Amino acid sequence: MTIRVLIVDDQMMVREGFSVLLNAMDGIEVVGEAVNGREAIAQVAALKPDVVLMDIRMPEMNGLEATREIVAADMDAKVLVLTTFDLDEYVYQALRAGASGFLLKDASARQLADGVRVVAEGEALLAPSVTKRLITEFSKLSETRTQVSSAGITELTERETEVLVLIAQGLSNAEIADRLIIAESTIKTHVSRILVKLGLRDRTQAAVFAYETRLVTPS
Repeated sequence: MTIRVLIVDDQMMVREGFSVLLNAMDGIEVVGEAVNGREAIAQVAALKPDVVLMDIRMPEMNGLEATREIVAADMDAKVLVLTTFDLDEYVYQALRAGASGFLLKDASARQLADGVRVVAEGEALLAPSVTKRLITEFSKLSETRTQVSSAGITELTERETEVLVLIAQGLSNAEIADRLIIAESTIKTHVSRILVKLGLRDRTQAAVFAYETRLVTPS
């Protein structure tokens, strides 16, 4: 099945560049572009993309606000935030708003395509080169923000809690299956149950939940 992508960025060269790169990849089609968050929301409703490549800093409505509205409207599109090193706080906010992950704008064509595929399949995507900085941000913010309720954790089985911890550490389903020596299909079942019990949209939000409830602590 072809993955339908919407590119949202206020710079025409960025939009056109990503469009050329992604359209050259098997199984990916760029179905539209938007220049700001407000236009992105309208395009998501009209075009029904599977993945939205979302810039953060844009005029009229930024990527954070647009991500919140797209997620709140339950439009089914997964949001993949494009960022740079100096936007860690924005990335944290985007993940809390419901983004499924983030990539650096200087990612290679292959990394970009792989990122789109990973997010489309429902996996979390955190660029390895900035994950350490993001975890540091979690640590810093956890000292000043009111922590979310951890009551939902009591609903999880011991195995589900173990899987949640590994999700927060950035492991894929296959890696978790290898670590726990059980079938990948079983891990997928555990992940689905975790999301339902905690009322979360995807595994990225599950990772955020694990950090904010101190189930996992940055180190």
